[in-house]
Amino acid sequence: MEIEAIVNESEVLDYGRFDEIARTRRDEFVNARPFPHIVIDDFLAPDVAAAVHAEFDSTEQGWDHYRHYNEDKIALTNLAGMAPNTRSLVDALISRRFVDFVEALCGLPDLIADPELDGAGLHKVPSGGFLNMHTDFLSHTVHHDWSRQINLLLYFNPDWQPSYRGGLELWDAEMKGCEARVEPVYNRCVLFHTTDTSYHGHPHALACPEGVERKSIALYYFRIENETQQLTSTHYQARPDDPLLKRVLVAADRTALRAYSFLRRHTGLSDSMISRILKRF
Repeated sequence: MEIEAIVNESEVLDYGRFDEIARTRRDEFVNARPFPHIVIDDFLAPDVAAAVHAEFDSTEQGWDHYRHYNEDKIALTNLAGMAPNTRSLVDALISRRFVDFVEALCGLPDLIADPELDGAGLHKVPSGGFLNMHTDFLSHTVHHDWSRQINLLLYFNPDWQPSYRGGLELWDAEMKGCEARVEPVYNRCVLFHTTDTSYHGHPHALACPEGVERKSIALYYFRIENETQQLTSTHYQARPDDPLLKRVLVAADRTALRAYSFLRRHTGLSDSMISRILKRF
């Protein structure tokens, strides 16, 4: 069945509801453990969520493979390559009106969205895929004075079962243990403050049936600083009970990512090259 395209931002997001969430749940965000975060269920109107979900599998071009020791997923990071409903949603989520909501909810002023989707976009993780525990890169690859402040994750997984694994784990700053777990259920959104100690991931290989994927949209919100930000890459971290060999391999892959981040900042290397480099590690 053909789904009618969403035609304008006002049809995509319910700002009246979001303004209420910002007023009533800001303390929940600020005081959450192990770091500031919030879970918002039924984030989109049902017809909007259905329209975007239908396009995940119909969008075949432009996906890049991120397959190396610390993760296994595919991603579409090109806004122009997204299908109409998905593009309308992402446009709304990077609009000034939505960024104002994020500021009000999180208590962080002067935020900006990233229309270039540096490291963001559509993500799909297949059966057996995973994302090891990590903190995110904290400076924009292209805009050197941008500091990354907020992550948004929006899930599109109907009938997701806990037995599939893939729950988003939030760990304490010392990486001693998981303090919160968020199942990636359909139309659920997670926002969190990203720092050098906001460890998160879904490190257990997915046990979903073949053909079922863990689908999400990831977006990041930044702030313009008065000076160039130190280049950081995704910092993967082994868990306390990981064997020595895994710890060594996690660290080796982390080093490769640092080299990639350096090359991208200083040579203009595109996201589409990452799989060609990292698949060797």
